[in-house]
Amino acid sequence: MMMMLTQDEIDNLLSSLSVSPASATLPPAIVATAPVAGAPAGMVIGSMGMPNNNIADILNQEKEKNYKVYNFKRPDKFSKEHLRALETIHEHFARQVGLLFSAFLRLGVDVDVVSVDQLTYDEFTRSMPRPITVAVMDFKPLPQQLLMGISHEVTMCIIDRMLGGKGVANAKPRELTDVENNLMRKMINRITDLLQTAWSGIIPGNKINLKGMEESYHNLQVALPSEIVAVLTFEITLANKDSGLMSICFPYPMLEGIIDQLSSQHLFHQHLSANNMEEAENHIALLDRMHYAPIPVSVRLGGVAVSIHELLHIKPNDVIRLNRQAGSNLLLCMNDSPKYYVQPGVCKNKLAVCVIEPTLEPQDIRGFGLEETL
Repeated sequence: MMMMLTQDEIDNLLSSLSVSPASATLPPAIVATAPVAGAPAGMVIGSMGMPNNNIADILNQEKEKNYKVYNFKRPDKFSKEHLRALETIHEHFARQVGLLFSAFLRLGVDVDVVSVDQLTYDEFTRSMPRPITVAVMDFKPLPQQLLMGISHEVTMCIIDRMLGGKGVANAKPRELTDVENNLMRKMINRITDLLQTAWSGIIPGNKINLKGMEESYHNLQVALPSEIVAVLTFEITLANKDSGLMSICFPYPMLEGIIDQLSSQHLFHQHLSANNMEEAENHIALLDRMHYAPIPVSVRLGGVAVSIHELLHIKPNDVIRLNRQAGSNLLLCMNDSPKYYVQPGVCKNKLAVCVIEPTLEPQDIRGFGLEETL
């Protein structure tokens, strides 16, 4: 006969399924110990007389499902590799900005990349404080504009130091005056030059120009509110005490055309190419400098060995016979090293020589008094 479940067994079964369907186990009391007509021996029987192996199949299907939840309001357009590439590009930029601040403000300044995130433009603007110094920049040849924001604490430290102070931030947030705005514009122009250099490996010949400055992100609309943006956050520490944040916002449409180049492999090859190019440029620069390096040039008529006694008794009108015949080639020396055989002449009423042939074996030169020096 069919086994009937008690109410307690039914409640235990339902509670186990409702708590954790993937780990639910059937109570041993519901295993049929007697054969049931039309059912294999040992089959698990439910309260309605239906085989409960369907429940196990459902649980197995739940385990085998391989999917993830996709939010159409906030799609992931930047992969983890893209974000890592952006971080790698701006790590060198952060170090250069730290050196710029240290040299310009004469303070110890550290700049570090603390996070690289992707979020909607609306979320980004709502998370930013006010007031904040926001620079709007054109990134040619890419479309749209990028934004760079510097927190009020860092801005006031920079301005105070540039005006001769100790680099202390004003405790009360306020908008910048025209003079302070011009000072920050000069500093941001220097930062844009460093950002342009940091991206030169990905986009050779790029040009980043400062288009304007604002006191808040809320008045700027460089992307749709639902558009995904990549945000890099930097921590700026001045003189090991005051610190603030700097952020750079890249809308996805701006980087969409070069998104394939934002990979570790591409950056590695670009780094090698940049090193090779830098080495070639240094070699060319070295050759250019050598072309204008002054080298003493002298022409030797010939030579002869004389004693100290003869040298001390030389008088005017004395004749010294050299070990060369009249009409023989003369020797052109560069930096006292023999290089060419030449013939004497005149050019524009000045003594000159005409190069005949190089000296292939300097040690075979005879008759010029150089035997002891070669």
